[in-house]
Amino acid sequence: MSAPPRHLLGTRGLPAERALEILETAESFREVSLRPIKKVPALRGKTVVNLFVEPSTRTRVSFELAAKRLSADAVNLSGSASSLRKGETLADTARTLEAMHPDVIVIRHPEPGAAHLLARHTRAAVVNAGDGTHEHPTQALLDAMTIRHHFGRLAGLKVVLVGDIAHSRVARSDIHLFRTLGAEVTVCGPPTLIPLGIEDLGVRVAYRIEEAVEGADVVMALRMQLERQRGGFVPSLAEYSRLFGLTAERIERMAPDGIVMHPGPMNRGIEIGGEVADGPRAVITEQVENGVAVRMAVLYLLAGADGG
Repeated sequence: MSAPPRHLLGTRGLPAERALEILETAESFREVSLRPIKKVPALRGKTVVNLFVEPSTRTRVSFELAAKRLSADAVNLSGSASSLRKGETLADTARTLEAMHPDVIVIRHPEPGAAHLLARHTRAAVVNAGDGTHEHPTQALLDAMTIRHHFGRLAGLKVVLVGDIAHSRVARSDIHLFRTLGAEVTVCGPPTLIPLGIEDLGVRVAYRIEEAVEGADVVMALRMQLERQRGGFVPSLAEYSRLFGLTAERIERMAPDGIVMHPGPMNRGIEIGGEVADGPRAVITEQVENGVAVRMAVLYLLAGADGG
C-alpha cells in the first residue's frame, strides 16, 4: 500500500479516492463550526504557518480558523511583513521556516509553481492556497463539497464555468477535480479568455452563455481577473457583462434544481447580477462555510492522521 501524499499542491492527478477521503473527513469536521465551543484537540502541539505573499482575506482567514479549530498553533506571515520583501528568495525563506520545525506550511503566492518550489525545500507538508494562475486545490475541494451537499454526487452532473477561464486558478483546479469525480464540465467565455487547447482537459467549450447554461445543474461565475490581465481581453466590462453576466433570465435556463456558485470575491453587476447572487439558487455563503471544514480536513490529514 503506497503512502499518502505529503503535500496538497493541486488537483491535477489527485486520485479520486484521496479527494473523497478529504471530502468525507471535511463532513465530519463541518459540525465543529456549529458548536458553542468551536475547537477539537486533533492537532494539539502541531504548528501551521500561513505564508501569504499575495493579498487574501477569505482564504487566509479560512485557513487560520481551520488550524485554530483543530487546536494547532497558527502563525501568519504576509508578503509585506516577511523577508521576501527585502529580497530573500522563496527557497531561503523555506529554509528559515524549516529551522523552526513547522508541521504544515500553507502558501499563497502570485507566481505559478511557488508551492511546488517550497515543497522541494522543506520537510513540512505544503498546502497550495493559490499560486498565480496555476491551481487552488482547496477551493476546488470546497466547491465539490458544496455540490455534493445538494446533489449527493458529482458523477453525471452538468457543471458550467463562466468567465475568465484563462487567468483563473480556480477554473483549473475545478476542472481537474470535477472531471476526476465524474462531472461533465463546460467552460464559457469570450474567445480571448478561453485558453487554446483546453478541450484536451476533457471539457466542452461554449462561447454563448445561453447555450452553455441550458439544462446545467451547476453554474459557477468566475471573477474577471483584471489584476492578472495584460492587455484588453474584452472591449469593456459593460460589454462583457452584457454578453456573459449571470442574470435572472439566463439562469432560468438551468435545470429546475440547479445551483449558482462563485468562488469570490464577487464583482456584482459584472460577472453576476445582484438578483442572482442573493437569489434562491445561490450557494455562495455555503461555499465559504464549507471552506473551513475542507481546510480542517486537509490540515488534519497532512499533519494529523497521515502525518503522525
